Amino acid sequence: MLAKKKFSMIKKVLVANRGEIAVRVMRSCKEMGISTVAVFSEADRTSKHVAYADEAYCIGAAASKDSYLCIDKIIKAAKDTSADAIHPGYGFLSENSTFSDRCTKEGIIFIGPSGETMNMMGDKISARIKMIEAGVPVVPGTKEPLKSVEEAENLCDKIGYPVMLKASAGGGGKGMRLIFSKSEVADAYNTARSESLSSFGDDTVYLEKFVEEPHHIEFQILGDTHGNVIHLCERECSVQRRNQKIVEESPSPFITPQLREEMGEKAVAAAKAVNYVGAGTIEFLVDKNRNYYFLEMNTRLQVEHPITEEVLGVDLVKEMLHIANGEKLRYSQSDIVQRGHSIECRICAEDTALNFMPSPGVVKQITEPQGIGVRLDSYVYEGYEIPIHYDPMIGKLIVWATTREYAIERMRRVLHEYKITGVKNNISYLRRIMDVKDFVDGNYDTAFIQNNSEFLLERETDGLVETEEIAMVAAYIDYLMNLDENSSGKSEDDRPISRWREFGRQKGVLRI
Repeated sequence: MLAKKKFSMIKKVLVANRGEIAVRVMRSCKEMGISTVAVFSEADRTSKHVAYADEAYCIGAAASKDSYLCIDKIIKAAKDTSADAIHPGYGFLSENSTFSDRCTKEGIIFIGPSGETMNMMGDKISARIKMIEAGVPVVPGTKEPLKSVEEAENLCDKIGYPVMLKASAGGGGKGMRLIFSKSEVADAYNTARSESLSSFGDDTVYLEKFVEEPHHIEFQILGDTHGNVIHLCERECSVQRRNQKIVEESPSPFITPQLREEMGEKAVAAAKAVNYVGAGTIEFLVDKNRNYYFLEMNTRLQVEHPITEEVLGVDLVKEMLHIANGEKLRYSQSDIVQRGHSIECRICAEDTALNFMPSPGVVKQITEPQGIGVRLDSYVYEGYEIPIHYDPMIGKLIVWATTREYAIERMRRVLHEYKITGVKNNISYLRRIMDVKDFVDGNYDTAFIQNNSEFLLERETDGLVETEEIAMVAAYIDYLMNLDENSSGKSEDDRPISRWREFGRQKGVLRI
């Protein structure tokens, strides 16, 4: 049962991150009466998390290596502002063992696992070995780093195609290559190593048998400093583009109650095997016959954590803070019961027609969805310029409803209501996903985007044409309503600007 005792040793938290996750962490801190410190790069001076925090501290130039990835600058910011704890969010330094250990050395509470745990689970090869020892099923593959193209070719022949080449220190789809034949091995090996070295400073790669028709299923776990670990059920994360998730839901429409219980027990065993403390995620691949295999462990809060919060009524950031305070878990496994259904869509500034290329720029107008069962975790506002230096995610749109059918209906509605102009975005693309029969039926795996790409892109194009036509009509109506002003001889730049006129200009259809 949830404990009634309330106390807090943490008085001030520095959030070593930016954007929506920084704002999200600060909101929970605010509710707990904990002061917050924002750190920001020169490119993020006008970001929402800077204004939301109680204090803000500039840590350097726009490049991540000069700001959000600079441990010395973040530690200095914490000391200068007397912050007694640091929450790393996700990305950047969130899974950096050196950062975790440095915080501990400096007497600052790191809201997350120890550096030792990160090292065990952050290296994919050592994590596989540890999971085998804990009795957690793993995908057949190599136990040692690959040393040459020739070795990779020989092992691929032994494991059997298709195989997945992965960066040992990787994540977010970087350093991954799917190989179908021997002729592809050399190029995959060299490019994966290069990408891994560039992204993570480590070019170590290994091989795994590719699980065909796989579902990407992850289990949220919480562990305290007293040896207690529970799981908070699963999330279905199989809608991915370029190995990166864009739609997640909970519960999974594919997982049975019996399999949920079994996989949950293995997730807890995996966390206990590394003495895990804090919030983390055990990721599995589940094949079409519902055989499951350990994929990796993320030793941090996940982007998609809100859907777990919605179906369980648990604030994961607050639980991380309680754990960091040295408290015992406030929930037992029997307290964890999924209620209703939640779906999350990642809203990104990207051009879906150009292979999801990032599309930074100035946000002109925003109309945010509202209503029952709607949550929006975002950080942008009208007039904000999305910088080119960081991930293009604008925010996360989350819905909750009593059933999966109602949740899909609600997501369709809120994606229709959500309007962002000034930057290309994936809102209409996500709306099309909600109409795909395989998604509606819950009959999809990680090949969903690939299998439906023609339909999704074709419908996307249709939507853009409709939008341009609407803009043309609206611009003409605007012209008629301001006929006197338009006939005054003033140039177009001197005339009053309505939102419809501005929208028409953006689409290149305003000629009046």
